[in-house]
Amino acid sequence: MNGTIIWMPVLDLLHCYSNVCSDPMAKRKEENFFSPENAKRPRQEELDDFDKDGDEDECTVSFTNGTSTLTAAEVGIIESIQLKNFMCHSMLGPFKFGSNVNFVVGNNGSGKSAVLTALIVGLGGKAVATNRGSSLKGFVKDGQNSADISITLRNRGDDAYRANVYGNSIVVQQHISMDGSRSYKLKSETGTVVSTRKEELIAILDHFNIQVDNPVSVLTQEMSKQFLQSKNEGDKYKFFMKATQLEQMKEDYSYIMETKERTKEQINQGEERLTELKRQCLEKEERFQSIAGLSTMKTNLEYLKHEMAWAVVNEIEKQLNAIRDNIKIGEDRAARLDRKMEEQQVRLNEAEKKYKDIQDKLEKISQETDARAPECMALKTDVTAKKRVYNEAEVLYNRSLNEYRALMKDDEQLCKRIEELKKSTDQSLEPERLERQKKISWLKERVKALQDQESSINQEIEQFQQAIEKDKEERIRIKREELDVKHTLSYNQRQLKELKDSKTDRLKRFGPHVPALLEAIDDAYRRGHFTCKPVGPLGACIHLRDPELALAIESCLKGLLQAYCCHNHADERVLQALMERFYSRGTSRPQIIVSEFRNEMYDVRHRAAYHPEFPTVLTALEIDNAVVANSLIDMRSIETVLLIKNNSVARAVMQSQKPPKNCREAFTADGDQVFAGRYYSSENTRPKFLSKDVDSEISDLENEVENKKAQIVNLQQHLSALEKDIKHNEEFLRRRQIHYRELKVKITESISEIRELENIEEHQSVDIATLDELNLADSEVDNQKRGKRHYEEKQKEHLDTLNKKKRELNMKEKELEEKMSQARQICPERIEVKKSASILDKEINRLRQKIQAEHASHGDREEIMRQYQEARETYLDLDNKVRTLKRFIKLLEEIMTHRYKTYQQFRRCLTLRCKLYFDNLLSQRAYCGKMNFDHKNETLSISVQPGEGNRAAFNDMRALSGGERSFSTVCFILSLWSIAESPFRCLDEFDVYMDMVNRRIAMDMILKMADSQRFRQFILLTPQSMSSLPSSKLIRILRMSDPERGQTTLPFRPVGQEEEEDRS
Repeated sequence: MNGTIIWMPVLDLLHCYSNVCSDPMAKRKEENFFSPENAKRPRQEELDDFDKDGDEDECTVSFTNGTSTLTAAEVGIIESIQLKNFMCHSMLGPFKFGSNVNFVVGNNGSGKSAVLTALIVGLGGKAVATNRGSSLKGFVKDGQNSADISITLRNRGDDAYRANVYGNSIVVQQHISMDGSRSYKLKSETGTVVSTRKEELIAILDHFNIQVDNPVSVLTQEMSKQFLQSKNEGDKYKFFMKATQLEQMKEDYSYIMETKERTKEQINQGEERLTELKRQCLEKEERFQSIAGLSTMKTNLEYLKHEMAWAVVNEIEKQLNAIRDNIKIGEDRAARLDRKMEEQQVRLNEAEKKYKDIQDKLEKISQETDARAPECMALKTDVTAKKRVYNEAEVLYNRSLNEYRALMKDDEQLCKRIEELKKSTDQSLEPERLERQKKISWLKERVKALQDQESSINQEIEQFQQAIEKDKEERIRIKREELDVKHTLSYNQRQLKELKDSKTDRLKRFGPHVPALLEAIDDAYRRGHFTCKPVGPLGACIHLRDPELALAIESCLKGLLQAYCCHNHADERVLQALMERFYSRGTSRPQIIVSEFRNEMYDVRHRAAYHPEFPTVLTALEIDNAVVANSLIDMRSIETVLLIKNNSVARAVMQSQKPPKNCREAFTADGDQVFAGRYYSSENTRPKFLSKDVDSEISDLENEVENKKAQIVNLQQHLSALEKDIKHNEEFLRRRQIHYRELKVKITESISEIRELENIEEHQSVDIATLDELNLADSEVDNQKRGKRHYEEKQKEHLDTLNKKKRELNMKEKELEEKMSQARQICPERIEVKKSASILDKEINRLRQKIQAEHASHGDREEIMRQYQEARETYLDLDNKVRTLKRFIKLLEEIMTHRYKTYQQFRRCLTLRCKLYFDNLLSQRAYCGKMNFDHKNETLSISVQPGEGNRAAFNDMRALSGGERSFSTVCFILSLWSIAESPFRCLDEFDVYMDMVNRRIAMDMILKMADSQRFRQFILLTPQSMSSLPSSKLIRILRMSDPERGQTTLPFRPVGQEEEEDRS
């Protein structure tokens, strides 16, 4: 009915209360009601007169005077009807109705009321609505098993219902069985069965706005007697309410309010139940937390075991590294000893060569002695000859004896003098020789002391060299560490600058050139260079639901946060050209993702990961742009990545048990990445792009910058101290080396001095000198041999130690392999361990004791977990229901307040329109009248006075004659027809109580209204012959004959009219 609000059933409101105001029928009809023009038939509206009751507001009223030129109806009218075994008739029809006025005339019993009853029942009406029976089985003809009704509805024009399926007509066939059941067949124009569901029939009736239970659409005799002929003002009001469907709206409103009150009671009961459930849930939660703590302790114990396994490996590796370092130092020392041995061997070779040279010299002297032996024999022979000569000269000697004696005196004197001189010479040379021997002994002792000192200085030199090498290695390490810290400081300072800049412009967090780049993109888009405007950076298009997950999401998305999305490759090339203005060659540029832009986000429900406690990256983000969401799904599969804040819980979810369905990986709040069999720690400690607390980030970063600066200062101080130590040790080394060289010089000088003292006596023979030189060479060889033995013993001792270390290294390497194999069996992926094995062992023992104590104090873990889950789910489910009901009640109250105001306004407008149409119709016979609506007491009083209204008083309808009262009733019905919308009107024996004059006037009024409303169909049932009707192609008379005995089909014939062909 046009202008009628179709109220959504309360059950639908209870299920989808958010859509209460969006009912399409209600929307369409409210628009028609408030619109100044009718949606189906435009007409000129004119407000002639209206009454001013206390409860009426202004509204628009329209009615038509004169003859309309509109065309015939296109949808919803009845083209034909056919009955079989219905009521007392074996066969009726088919009746073909005209598109405007149809009179069905015939005597009582001819089947007029059967046609009207079949129309109500055939279009889905209830049996009680016909006032001819209480059950459908009563409509089946006696002696038959079933009854059939076939009704053809017109379905043309723009408002046709599924015209491509049904065509220009819809055939509604209903089969009624003896047991009172019925079935439907909805056929197309060609006879094809389209549907057998009653819901389809209801949809068709709603589309055509057909209301068979509305007395305005179909007014039966019983309904007319009950309401129109009644003298009760309350009955007339009920008829008005039922005709305008205000009664149904009121009943719906009352039912909804009753439902609302029942819902409030349920909410109160639910809140009471919630209190009890919350208490139970807290008790279960307390026990569960204890069990959860036990589970956490077990998880921690497993993790500690993992750490213990790798801690043992770490300690063995440390021992191995220490042994390797010792072996390296030993090998370096062995190399130095080898060099010393080589030097000592060179000196020994030199000493032995010198000794051999002296031996050769001595051998040469012996050979010279042997060679001179014959010469000695010759000299002896010569001596004998000389003796003979001596004897011969003895005579001469005797003769010269006197002379000899004289000379002997002189000789004696000379000998005495010689002895005296010799004695004096021996006395002066002996002390010098002793002194020389003493000095030689002292020099030898000095040489030995200097050699010992030389060995000691040599060891000190080695120690200083080792210390300098160690300090230089430490210096290199410190410089490398200082360089790393400086790089970190530089990075933090750049990040700090970006953060400070981002306080004024958040986009600068994604790069200093981003704001300028985005302006360039906007300008290029305005110039039409892009097909679709690129989207980015992606990090600026997403928002966190939980700020604590910022680092986790950044670790997951990484460079995608700075990426841009393009619709096609042409847009990508334009964006690349823009980026070249801001990013120089060789520097990293943001990634560009090319994917066709879509307005809707992918449906990933079938492949997304799910966990009741932990969100995915997709659900943890608020993403308004579907392009951004789709790009992240394509590039990173964010629907399959879970976010778990706690590291140990993440390990437990992903590694200790089977990962959740569709879950590939997880990230912790620290940014660590967790797979089913692997774990990777994050290198970052804070989020760079997604943090909302910029001031806190700036403060933390400033503190870190200060710490890095302080660390650099400490490293520089340490480096300076190392430089001082190196210089100090190098100075000591230089002094020791100078001292060593001085000792070498002193030793050489002392040995030379010893040789000079031993060779100072010129009277010593060459043989003695050579022997002394041989003794010195032999002594030198012995010294060098002793030095070599010293180094050999030292090297042997060192090599023994080195071999021992190597054997220990081999054993440790085997032990390391065993421990690593054991550790991999316990924990396949190696983890970083900061605690020692002893500390971890103590923690494991302490945790085991605590777990045993918890086991002893608690019951079955699975049962407690099950009870807690059930209590929690029950509480959350009821809490959600109560919250939902509260929101529903609040929204329902707002909607119902608005609806009730609209209902009141609509009722006022319908009341006013009904009054105006009623006055207009009465005035056509020079009657005047008044309708008084009392909505509070639910009464309708109608006062009518024949004659001039300004000269006569209004009388109640009960004071009128029968004909006048029937005429007034027709005016009332026509008034309701004018304010109610329906494609057809059916009226049964409307003129039964009228005289000829009033019947003629009423007939003229009905025909006049029908002529002005050619888009509606009128079906009027009357026992009159209607022979006085004017001839018109808009009027069709179906005259029904009295049935004969045994006749199964009642004939009808059109009277005084041409056959109307509306199908053309």
